[in-house]
Amino acid sequence: MSAPIQNPAEQLQQAALALTAVQKALDFALADLKERTQKADGKVSAALLDQHQLVSYDLALSCAEVTGARFMLDYAKRARAAGGGPTGEAILEERFALLFAAEAIQSLRNRLSSRPADFGLNDNWLNATVDHPTVRGFCLAQLPAALVADLGQRVRSQDGVTGAYLLDDHHEMMRDTFRRVAEEVVMPLAEEIHRHDLDIPDTILDQVREMGCFGISIPERFGGIQSDEGEDNLGMIVVTEELTRGSLGAAGSLITRPEILSKALLKGGTEEQKEKWLPQLASGDLLCAVAVTEPNYGSDVANMRLKATKTEGGWLLNGAKTWCTFGGKAGVLLILARTNPDISIGHRGLSMFLLEKPTYPGHSFEFTQESGGKLTGKAIATIGYRGMHSFDLFFDNVFVPEENMLGGPKGEGKGFYFTMAGFAGGRIQTAARAVGVMQAAYERALSYAQERVVFGYPIGDYQLTQIKLARIATYLAVSRQFTYSVGRLMDQGEGDMEASMVKFFTCKTAEWVTREALQIHGGMGYAEEMPVSRYFIDARVLSIFEGAEETLALKVIARSLVDNAKAKAEVEG
Repeated sequence: MSAPIQNPAEQLQQAALALTAVQKALDFALADLKERTQKADGKVSAALLDQHQLVSYDLALSCAEVTGARFMLDYAKRARAAGGGPTGEAILEERFALLFAAEAIQSLRNRLSSRPADFGLNDNWLNATVDHPTVRGFCLAQLPAALVADLGQRVRSQDGVTGAYLLDDHHEMMRDTFRRVAEEVVMPLAEEIHRHDLDIPDTILDQVREMGCFGISIPERFGGIQSDEGEDNLGMIVVTEELTRGSLGAAGSLITRPEILSKALLKGGTEEQKEKWLPQLASGDLLCAVAVTEPNYGSDVANMRLKATKTEGGWLLNGAKTWCTFGGKAGVLLILARTNPDISIGHRGLSMFLLEKPTYPGHSFEFTQESGGKLTGKAIATIGYRGMHSFDLFFDNVFVPEENMLGGPKGEGKGFYFTMAGFAGGRIQTAARAVGVMQAAYERALSYAQERVVFGYPIGDYQLTQIKLARIATYLAVSRQFTYSVGRLMDQGEGDMEASMVKFFTCKTAEWVTREALQIHGGMGYAEEMPVSRYFIDARVLSIFEGAEETLALKVIARSLVDNAKAKAEVEG
């Protein structure tokens, strides 16, 4: 085996070659899965794909990790170009990129090597790709404990810095501004809101309104702060990350629902609907919630049962929704309902409605219309993500006027497509929330590791803690730059698939990062008085909402990857 490569540029090149090799194995596995799940007409069968769920999940995760590693390598090169250290010495950004690439590849090797036949691979394929000497040599060079511990010492000595953010002046100013809001307004209230399951106080809501946060994804022509020239997903990401650092439930999630509703309106709303709703959403005068999930069907949109029946002047809604976050305080609900009772046509029978209602504080409400229709809501008791409250909703002949069908008469049957437009923004925003939670947890873990003395030394002086801090910092940096990169893609009108991947990856990562941060605290981490316990509990919800992890992996990422996979012959060639 060749000698270890010392030059940082050469190491990054070695990482890129290793990623290319493992990508070839993934491409072949996807081609094999496509071959096994195709119908006679050449299209992929959802039923046949469901017979290979574990393979599909593993491929979705592996492709997400490889994509994140590629973005991170690109980031490391940009960091070097922006003024990194001496040529012969790896800068922090490069160290993070190399460690993550090696760990991602090692995880991928383990998945494929443990069940090669499931992926259509044999020893020859493994030896030529994931087990190639170049790949193994790269991993061996980057993963020794002493090297990782040294990285942990390095981040400790630099006060926990996780690399340059590489934002332009405009977005850097946004980051600084909302970091101050998080520290001065949100953090002093976050623990009380969480521990007593309170409503988000007006102190926070008013500050978010004043800063224009509710209009961050709404064009200026409709009263928002987004340029009429194009989207600013990166700005939304930066703001979300900083507010979530203060509190996920009390601040970081406030702009999720306006993000989803505004994207749905911009995608499918009539001009009259845009003119009516978007300015109210942008100002924050009208708070909103999204009612899509149903008690028995979760994210299975095609089987949604909430019924919308045509009546004079509009529609009557009957049925139930669940996990409608902010449903009490919201003054308008975005509701996905079945306008065509024929379940066999699946998502083509769904439409979206905007229901106006009074705003209610607390954990329950009952809204009775003049027509006699009744909407009742009860907050679901949750272990975390407190402040916004998620509601079970029950619709009993609730009337929605005809003009409140999203898209007008032409929008009937198109609710699924409007939902997808809204949730693409929701996914990247959720990735930003995951980054914010991770940042908060990392800061607490680093501080505690410096202060807590065990057996005569700060726990940060011990190798295992140093390795934990190095890996936390690495995965935080990767998650941030992966999210930023996808945000930039979305600003160019691309990146829908990557938005699903980064949501999938960062939310899984946030759960692990907050777990490790809590573990560094030992017994105190389990105490409710320590904020790190809140981060751990809050992070758990991230892989569930805005597209549950399994649904996202199987029905969105894997399905798209398989649909677009090349033929085996092309991959082999």
